[in-house]
Amino acid sequence: MNTDVCYLNREALYSSGTEDYRIPAEPDVGEEVAIRFRTLKEDADRVLYRERGKDAPGEMVKIAQDQYFDLYEYKIVAGTEQIRYHFEVVKGNGSCKYNRLGTEGPFTPESDFCITPGFHTPEWAKGAIMYQIYVDRFFNGDPSNDVETGEYIYIGHPVQKIKDWDKPLETMDVGCFYGGDLKGVWDKLDYLQRLGVEVIYLNPIFVSPSNHKYDCQDYEYIDPHYGVIVKDGGEVLGPDAGTGGAGEQREANRGATKYISRVTDLANLEASNAFFARFVEEVHRRGMRVILDGVFNHCGSFNKWLDREGVYEQADGYEPGAYVAEKSPYRTFFKFEREEGTDWPYNGSYVGWWGHDTLPKLNYEDSPKLQRYILDIAKKWVSAPYNVDGWRLDVAADLGRSGEFNHRFWKGFRKTVKAAAPKALILAEHYGDASRWMQGDEWDSVMNYDAFMEPLTWFLTGMEKHSDAYNERLYGDGDGFFRSMYYHMSRMQTPSVLVAMNQLSNHDHSRFLTRTNRQVGRLATKGAAAASEGISYGVFREAVMVQMTWPGAPTIYYGDEVGVCGWTDPDNRRTYPWGKEDLELLEFYRYMCAIHKQVPALRKGCLKRLLADQHLIAYGRMHGRSKAAVVVNDRNSERDIELPVWQLGIDDKDLLARVMVTTEDGYNVGKVDVDHVEGYVRMRLAPVSSVLLVTYGQKEMEAEGR
Repeated sequence: MNTDVCYLNREALYSSGTEDYRIPAEPDVGEEVAIRFRTLKEDADRVLYRERGKDAPGEMVKIAQDQYFDLYEYKIVAGTEQIRYHFEVVKGNGSCKYNRLGTEGPFTPESDFCITPGFHTPEWAKGAIMYQIYVDRFFNGDPSNDVETGEYIYIGHPVQKIKDWDKPLETMDVGCFYGGDLKGVWDKLDYLQRLGVEVIYLNPIFVSPSNHKYDCQDYEYIDPHYGVIVKDGGEVLGPDAGTGGAGEQREANRGATKYISRVTDLANLEASNAFFARFVEEVHRRGMRVILDGVFNHCGSFNKWLDREGVYEQADGYEPGAYVAEKSPYRTFFKFEREEGTDWPYNGSYVGWWGHDTLPKLNYEDSPKLQRYILDIAKKWVSAPYNVDGWRLDVAADLGRSGEFNHRFWKGFRKTVKAAAPKALILAEHYGDASRWMQGDEWDSVMNYDAFMEPLTWFLTGMEKHSDAYNERLYGDGDGFFRSMYYHMSRMQTPSVLVAMNQLSNHDHSRFLTRTNRQVGRLATKGAAAASEGISYGVFREAVMVQMTWPGAPTIYYGDEVGVCGWTDPDNRRTYPWGKEDLELLEFYRYMCAIHKQVPALRKGCLKRLLADQHLIAYGRMHGRSKAAVVVNDRNSERDIELPVWQLGIDDKDLLARVMVTTEDGYNVGKVDVDHVEGYVRMRLAPVSSVLLVTYGQKEMEAEGR
C-alpha cells in the first residue's frame, strides 16, 4: 500500500475520544464500544481500524452520510487491558494514517487514541468553571481570627499582621498576613455564583505557619486563623525575638503562647473543622463544589510530627516530635542523616525537600504508619461531614524517593479516595509529560501547564509563564501553538483532557495580564507598579476567549477577572481589590462564563484546528448538533479570513451566530447572525481581536419569535 501519495481531503478526516466518536466514551470492562471516523463524502474507498497488538485491521462500515461527510463505525468489546488504536484511510492505491495528532504523525503508540476500560473522570468536572482562591488574600470575613504581629517567629522574622488591605506586597511575603479566611469566602459566595463559578479550589487551609500553607503543621485540622478561634489567650512575642537563627527561633516560639493556644487547643481545632463542614454544606447547597490542596510530599518544620519549633512540646496532649525525641512515635516519618542516640534531643539532620530545612520531606518508604496516616487523611476530607469534592496534589511526582514507590502510593491514594467518594476529582500539579500517572489508576488529570498555559502564553505574549524570559520565535507562531497543544494533549487520555485545570494565572506564576506587557521582570527587580505598565486588555481578552472555549476546565485565579496584575511569586498573591474592581472586565468574564456553560460544544465537545498563521489561530468545538468556532487575531492590524466552518459539519441548514467579539478597546456580546456560504464564513478581523461563533437551532428561533 502506498502511503506517500493519497489524494484524500485530509482536512475532512476526523475522529476523537469524545462521545461523538466513541460510544460510550469511557467504557467499562466487557462493554461494547462503537468507534467512529469521519471522511469527506464519497472520498474514501475503505477505512480501517488498527489496534496495537493485533495484526489484522478491522473494516469499518459506513453508517451515515450528510452534506459534507461519510461516517464510519467499528465495534469492539472492551477487555481488561488498555486499548490503543488509530485509523488507516484507503483511496485508490494510496492510504494515510490518522491518530490523535491527525495525519502528520508521528505514528507511535503514545499518539494513538486510547481506551482504558473502567477509567472515568467525574462528569461534573468536565468543562466545569473553577475558581482558585488564595485564602489570605481574598476577603477578611472574621477579624477575630487574624494572625497578630509577633504571634510567632517564621523563617527568622516575627510574623506581621497587615492592617492595610491595599498595601503592596513585600519580597519576603510569606510571614505577612492580610486576614483573609473561610468566612470571607463564605461571605462572597453570592459573588462567585454571579460570576458563574461551579468549583472552588482552595490553596491549602490546614494548620500552617505561612500564608501560603504549603508547609503543613497539622493535616487533621483547618487552621483556626482561617476558621474559628473560640479559645484565645496568651502572649505575642517582641519585635526582636527569635531573629538570631534556628535555635533562637525555636526558643522564642516555645514562648509564643498565643499561637500555641490558637493552633493546638482542641476547642479551636474542632470548631474550625465544624465551621468548614458547614461551609462546604453551604457551597453544595448552592450547586457548587470544593477542591482542597493536598501537600503530601513534604510538611513544615512546625509540623507536630517533627516539632522543630517547640510548639507542641509546650502544648498538652501531644506526643513528642521526631526532632525532639528519638523514641517519638513519628520517628520513621522523617529520614535523619545522623541517627545515633547522641544526636537527640533536637536532631536537625532530617532531610528537607530540595534541602529546605523548613520543608521536611516525608519518609514514606520507611514508614507504613505514615502511608496509612496520609491515606486516612485523604479519605477523611472527602467523607462526611466534610464531603469535599476532590484533591489538588502539590508536587505530586516528587513524593517518595523512587518512581516505583511514587506510582504505588498514588495507586493506593486513588483507591482510597474513590472508595470513599467515587465522584471525587484527583488533580495533580505536574510540569512535563504526566502520562505515566494518567493511565487510569492514579491521577484523573493535572494543572494543565503543558497543554494550555504555556503554549497560549508563548503564542499571545512571547513570555515564559513566570515573566522570566521572552521568546520572539514563539510569539505569534500559530502553527507552533497547535503543534504544542496537540502534542501535549495526545499524552493525556480524553477523560483527563476534559477535566484538566486550564489556568491563565495562579499562585506560582505571574499574572497573565502582566505577561501582556511582554516585559521580563520580578517584584525585586522591577517593582510592583511596573507589573501594570504597558499591559494589553485586548490580548488578555483574547486569552480569556481561548480559556473559555478550549477543552478542559477553565480555572480563574482570584482577581484575574477584575484586572489584578502581578509579577511571579509573591507578587501574584495580591489582595482582591474589593470596591476597586474593573467592572467592565468583570462583566466580560460573566458573559464568557455564561456562554461556556450554555454551549454544549464548549463543555464536552471535541477540538478541530481550522486555521493557523502568524498571530492567527482558529479552531472549532463539536458536540452533537452544537458547534462553535473561535478566531483569534493577535496582529496589530486588520486581516481578512475565510473560516472553513464546513470542517465542523456546519451545513446549509445550520444557523450560525456571532455571540462575542473582543478588541483592544472592549467587547461586544449578543447574537448577530452570520452568513456562511458553501461552508465558509468570510470576515474581517479587527486588530488584536477574537470572535466566537456558535450554531443555534429551531428552538432558539422559536424562543425569539422568528
